[in-house]
Formats: sequence, C-alpha cells, structure tokens
Amino acid sequence: MDRGSLGFESGPLHRLRGCERVLIAGAGGGFDVLSGLPIALSLLERGQQVILANLTFTAVTRTAAVEVGPGVFEARADSGGAQRYFPEKHLAEWLGGRGYADRVYMIRKGGTKAVRASYRWLAEEWGIDGVVLVDGGTDLLMTGDEAGLGTPVEDITSLLAAQALDVPVKLIACVGFGIDAHHGVCHAHFLENVAALAKLGAYHGVFALTPGIRAVDEWLDAVAHVQRHTPGRESIVCASITDAARGEFGDHRSVPRTRDAEDELFINPLMSMVWGFDLDAVAGRVLYRNEIEEAATPYEVAAAIEAFRDRIALRPWRAIPG
Repeated sequence: MDRGSLGFESGPLHRLRGCERVLIAGAGGGFDVLSGLPIALSLLERGQQVILANLTFTAVTRTAAVEVGPGVFEARADSGGAQRYFPEKHLAEWLGGRGYADRVYMIRKGGTKAVRASYRWLAEEWGIDGVVLVDGGTDLLMTGDEAGLGTPVEDITSLLAAQALDVPVKLIACVGFGIDAHHGVCHAHFLENVAALAKLGAYHGVFALTPGIRAVDEWLDAVAHVQRHTPGRESIVCASITDAARGEFGDHRSVPRTRDAEDELFINPLMSMVWGFDLDAVAGRVLYRNEIEEAATPYEVAAAIEAFRDRIALRPWRAIPG
C-alpha cells in the first residue's frame, strides 16, 4: 500500500515547501547522506530540485571522481575506483537505476575553513535556497559540555560550514535516537538539548519513516543496495535505522559487522524517527565554536575540542528514568 509522501503540512518539512533547490548533505561522513534520502525523494516527488552531498570517508584520490570545486568531488554511477568502500558511487548507481540524476557530491574531510569553502561552492554553483544537514544519530546536537560528545569533529565542522551559507532555509535532521550510545552519548542530554531548542522556537518536531510511504520504501531499497556493495564496512547506523523502520526490536543483527559484536543492540521504534531543528540555532549553541572557526585540519578541530573540555565542568551522566 502506498500512503503517499512524507507530510509537508506541518513539522520539519513544511519549511521546505517554498524552496526550489535544496541541498541535502550528510554531516558526519560515511552513510549519513543516506539518512537524508527519504527527505530528498519526497522533495523530488513534489517537483523540487535536490542536490545530494556527503562529507566523505571515501579515499577520493583513489577514485575516478572528478574534483569540481574546492574539496568537492562528483561521484557518478560510472565513477571507478575504491570499490570496497564507495557509498556515494553506489548511491549514485541506485539513483540512476531509478531514473533520478546519478550525482552525489563528496566533500573531502578537512578543517572548518576547507569544509566551509566546499559548502559555499555548492551553494553558489546550484543557487540553493534551502539546506538540510543530516546526521545519522543525534550527536550533532551536542553542545560541548555533555558527558559524551560522540563523534563531533565531522559533525560540527559540517554544522559551522552550513551555518555560514546565506540561504533562506537551513534545517537539521537527526535520525537514529539511541544509536550513539556506543559512542558514549548520554541521551538524556540530547533530550535536554531538544528542550532548550524548543524554548528558542528552534525545535520543529518529528516524523516517522514508515514503510508503505513511497519515499521510505525507496530509501529502504537504496540502503540495502549500498550495504550489499560495501562488504565488511556496512553501516551499523543505517542498518539500525532501517531495521527499526521495518519493525525489528531489541538485539537484532542484520549486517555481518554486528553479528559478532559484544555490545547488545537495542533496535526500537525511536530509531526511525526524524527530528528537525533550526540549523542556525543549533550552531549557535556550540560552546567551542570560536575555538574551531578557523581550524585548518580535522586534527586541529579535535585538539581544540579536547582542550575546551579539559577546562570546563561537564554535565554529569544522567539515565533516562524508566
């Protein structure tokens, strides 16, 4: 049964209704761009143009992807090289096979200045009037004083780069509540941060990735395609989110990387919820932003975050009552 597209009448997506060209970008690298695919497909259904980009973990210099802008490489369905780990190419393959444009931009990992230049090129090249920065997980909302930050270097570098864009609509989409527990994130602190954003009017609500919606069904198929073509380096985050969307629960292990893992998984319906926020408000709450604004490399970003946390009081870990 096809229940139509994701709703644009209320919640996070209605802010994109008036946009003509929307950049959907994976914030943290890896498979993050895939977590934004349901939004992208819904926009395409409405006749809006979508540009897909991803902070990449692919070794771009070992591929045939063409550098088209500062630190920006274009992956197409026929881009060669790096076959064992090239999720952007395999997403482009899937897109082309479904009649969509087979283009996914890869943003090379770098410091804040370099990634900011990449985002600026994409915005100017396409004349975008909307951007959705997507995090597979929820650690993009960590401000710096939480008990654990997850993997902040890539996420916050992308966040500050996207904030610098002068476009009318800038949103955050986080999907995968609970997934970052294995990276030390305290999810009570995530919820506390959501509450703080709600007081600012910057929390835009949630929606579910529910099978039976065309964009969700296509996203499930796309993730399965990319996972199959990434043997041994499948995304545990994407697997957790898609398993949750399909109704799996508890210690469910669907990809080889998790089958021998010692940590127990807790797949649950909250993992397939998409949380939406105002991007500028999220960026404005990053406590160490001044320390990394001009960082030239990811190592400088990591060192600055560590030094910042060494000199402040951190919030104590807090369990969610249950």
